[in-house]
Amino acid sequence: STPVSDALSKDLRKAGFSFVGTTIVYAFMQAVGMVDDHLVTCWRRTGK
Repeated sequence: STPVSDALSKDLRKAGFSFVGTTIVYAFMQAVGMVDDHLVTCWRRTGK
């Protein structure tokens, strides 16, 4: 988890979501491209 995923999870819980822990939010951030955790040498890394 990161401070960003912690904050987003907290905000979503305040909005009424119930199953949004920081790990779930971080996985979502990876899935939509907000976070790129590929190694620098990985061919899937975006280079941004």
